[in-house]
Amino acid sequence: TPARIALGRAGSGLPTAELLRFGLAHARARDAVHAALDAEALARRLAELGLSPTIVKSAAINRETYLRRPDLGRRLAPGADISKSDHPFALVIADGLSALAVERHAVPLVRALIALSPQRWACASCCVALQGRVALGDDAGERFGFQLVVVLIGERPGLSSPDSLGAYLTYAPRVGRTDAERNCVSNIRPEGLGYEAAARRIDWIAAAGVARGVTGVGLKDESGVLEAPR
Repeated sequence: TPARIALGRAGSGLPTAELLRFGLAHARARDAVHAALDAEALARRLAELGLSPTIVKSAAINRETYLRRPDLGRRLAPGADISKSDHPFALVIADGLSALAVERHAVPLVRALIALSPQRWACASCCVALQGRVALGDDAGERFGFQLVVVLIGERPGLSSPDSLGAYLTYAPRVGRTDAERNCVSNIRPEGLGYEAAARRIDWIAAAGVARGVTGVGLKDESGVLEAPR
């Protein structure tokens, strides 16, 4: 585990090497928060998977505003447009608090989703969102009429995980939805929850959410539950 346990000691303090590693991890976490996402490069990689991504921005005009005004990151900028397909699902890929996580893990995860269930994900609407928060998907879903939105977003960096990706699924998205009305699949990265395992969970939640008409606390993730033999 990368957790900081059994670090040893030097007198009454930590060894110098561990203090230096801690400082490096803290610097990487700070850098991840302030790093900019190359949206055009990400869109090209998504297009190679057969999707038709558009690039949109939130109402936060820059990174400083995004960090100071979380509410602006939850709304699309005026005039933002998403290329909507006839499919009821949408993938919103937002930089969040770690552009590094999105650059490293979003495309492999989407690739795993398409391989697992092409009928659900190969034709989904898709956008890359800059300065976006989780609830940006609610605004996008309401504005463009999506039945279910999956927001893939860079999570708040930790000292051992500056590149953790999260997936938030919301059925019937609209402005004002709360976190209790979404399901979350977190820590998506090779050192955490792998792409294929995360794709299975996301696909199960999406299918079950549409079938039952609910996500969030009303939908328990049972993707890992095995059926009893008949």
